[in-house]
Amino acid sequence: MKKFIGPVAVVLVVLLAGLFWWRYYFVFSEGIKAGNLNYFEKKGFVFKTWEGRLVQDGFQSPNPGALQSNEFRFSAEGDSVAMILERAGGKFVELRYKEYLHPIPWRGASEYVVTEVVEVGNANRSVLPMQ
Repeated sequence: MKKFIGPVAVVLVVLLAGLFWWRYYFVFSEGIKAGNLNYFEKKGFVFKTWEGRLVQDGFQSPNPGALQSNEFRFSAEGDSVAMILERAGGKFVELRYKEYLHPIPWRGASEYVVTEVVEVGNANRSVLPMQ
């Protein structure tokens, strides 16, 4: 019986570590989102993380016939990204992000983590080529 306790314990620890990695560190998707930066702030009780919201052009709604703004809530990774976004409030920005399956308190409150600011533009940009 004692021969099996050691290997079973090792297999159990490896399975739990794999499950933890998959649940919290597996990158589900990556991409770029663009829109106007609504707010960006540092908040949290124990772990202070950078959180923000990007308002994208257009509308989406889970219910037919209803209107809801298209918002992208995210956490920011690192102080270099945070310094750029702090000064970009109200401007048009393009953000490269990674989507994880679940948030971790020290990484942020969102499943979406911004890793890079691709572009910071003007909020008054025109969609139409001529007016």
